[in-house]
Amino acid sequence: MTEQTSPMSAERYAESLYAQDEMLSRVEEGIRANGMPEISIAAGYGRLLTLLVKLSGAKRVLEIGALGGYSGICLARGLEEQGKLVSLELKPDFAEVARRHLTEAGFGDRVEYRIGEALDSLDVLEQEGARFDFYFIDADKGNYVNYLERAIRLANPGAIIVGDNALMHGRVVDPAVTSNSVQVMRRFNQMMATDPRLESTLLPAYDGLCIARVKG
Repeated sequence: MTEQTSPMSAERYAESLYAQDEMLSRVEEGIRANGMPEISIAAGYGRLLTLLVKLSGAKRVLEIGALGGYSGICLARGLEEQGKLVSLELKPDFAEVARRHLTEAGFGDRVEYRIGEALDSLDVLEQEGARFDFYFIDADKGNYVNYLERAIRLANPGAIIVGDNALMHGRVVDPAVTSNSVQVMRRFNQMMATDPRLESTLLPAYDGLCIARVKG
């Protein structure tokens, strides 16, 4: 009798090709040790963030949602030496954990944390005349459409906008799910796909990633 084995998922196969990232493993351990939600971006998408920042040549990057610094390290790894990461985080204790991890990874001098409601921080940045080349949105899902609109307003021509959790663990594609956060995420995905100011795609691996370029 032939032994049956469960097929390896595409995501697990992809991850099996790469060596464990010791720095990011320490970040995950730090998040766990501090009792924070273990919801950092998937490792494969973390590597993609680094590549996208490098390929785009972004000098100013804005992150909405720092958590423990996992995505911040991935973004900072793509920056050239003179590049800057501005990270928005609601909770001061989360920002402190993220700052510690970014410093340990060698990027402490390239990141600025702004604490409080992200929409308020975005208003301040707009008043300051700030402009960015790259955005990563990974915060409260109910504000994703608002974050996207603000990102477009603060974007340099050709800026890249990336949004994580586009599928929300399958809830977005289930018509029976009608919670506010899911409906907002559906509108976010639709806006990324159809807004005339953007050109974009949606990657359906892991928990889904939307990527758009702001037209010049």
